[in-house]
Amino acid sequence: MKLLKRVLLLLIIVIGAVIYFNYPKLNIISGYAAKNMASGVFVAQRSAASMNLYDNSAPLIEIASTEVNKDEESASSTVYGLMERTAVYRDGLGAVLINDDYDPEKLTIRPQRTQPADTIPYPYGQAAPVDSVLTEVDMDQINKAIAMAFAEPETQKTRTLLILYKGHLIAEKYIDGFDKDTPILGWSMTKSVLATCYGILEHQGKLEMDWPAPIPEWKDDDRKNITLNHLLRMQSGLAWDEDYTGISDVTRMLFLDSDMTQAQRNKKAIAKPTEVWNYSSGTTNLLSGILRQQFRSHQEYLDFPYSALIDKIGMYSMVLEADIAGNYVGSSYAWASTRDWARFGQLHLDRGNWNGEQLFDSTWVDYISEPTANSDGTYGAHFWLNAEGKYPDVPKDMFSCNGFEGQHVFMIPSKDLVVVRTGLAEEPYFDINGVLSNIVKAVP
Repeated sequence: MKLLKRVLLLLIIVIGAVIYFNYPKLNIISGYAAKNMASGVFVAQRSAASMNLYDNSAPLIEIASTEVNKDEESASSTVYGLMERTAVYRDGLGAVLINDDYDPEKLTIRPQRTQPADTIPYPYGQAAPVDSVLTEVDMDQINKAIAMAFAEPETQKTRTLLILYKGHLIAEKYIDGFDKDTPILGWSMTKSVLATCYGILEHQGKLEMDWPAPIPEWKDDDRKNITLNHLLRMQSGLAWDEDYTGISDVTRMLFLDSDMTQAQRNKKAIAKPTEVWNYSSGTTNLLSGILRQQFRSHQEYLDFPYSALIDKIGMYSMVLEADIAGNYVGSSYAWASTRDWARFGQLHLDRGNWNGEQLFDSTWVDYISEPTANSDGTYGAHFWLNAEGKYPDVPKDMFSCNGFEGQHVFMIPSKDLVVVRTGLAEEPYFDINGVLSNIVKAVP
């Protein structure tokens, strides 16, 4: 009996220690689960059961218990009954984790959207894709690539795959529960959307990439030398910890901060601009805040990404989610259908020209695909690169939008290809080089 009591006491001590040392992390875990659930149910129109079974079944996140309130359009999560977090949905602005700063009456404006009808075939319009036969495409090879992408559903976890060639839809595949209209979270692919807003403003003559970042707090120290270009290339020299395994700069920002544009703004310089390359979601949200400064009103800021880019190219399924302060979370939170993500890729493959209108200068594509110093040829300006042959069997001119868990929009100019892949697993489980190399072999 004494031995049993000792074992129970030891077990209690161990459990207590685990809870004590991990208690702060529970805030992040329940916050992730609640936010992901609210967005999945109210933005993507997924079922709560599906979100729990798949999206919220990741390590650690799976220990959270999440409930949806359809009437209040919210989701709440706890971990073993502790650290309850709630995310609420706001039409037009997506879901947001609430805290003591949240006031539903404070942010009442919404982005104004337009969806004009047209008869232009997809991807350049809303009509059905042209059922054309491109004799130069080896469809057997395409089908081989598709089969490879979906071959191991339990490990690869591919959800959707779409291929555009010369502006024609030549193949697409969706797992059960997903179709051409299902919005999918792009995670860090959102960074490329935010960056493109800067390309548009540059084309409009409203800013230049070598301008100093307009941050008053930086004017009296070394940070005054940081330019927009440095921020877009993740080479500002500012401190930042992009670690998703625990409490870090990025997890505090995404799951605790009311104003996500401030986290990177308040960091000190650890190097001079260009000396180091350090991937930072805080930098992108800082750029979202700087984007807001370019407009006279909050309404103009909210409208701009849609009127100048998203709705302009017919990405009507896309929703950019905003933080409590009303800033777009440009680092992580854009939802769009696979077809609409492909439109974004086609716009860049066409160097900014959309149905005869130049949205950004053609040289912008050269700029974003120019390798950034110290990135080993893998990063340009908020776009990823294959300049040093990371994927050896894929053309080196490929550039891409990449997001957590294997969200990708690949653009391969030399092959006139756009490939979109979404899923819940990335390398090594999803073989990017293998799938893309098979697709590349299918076209001249």
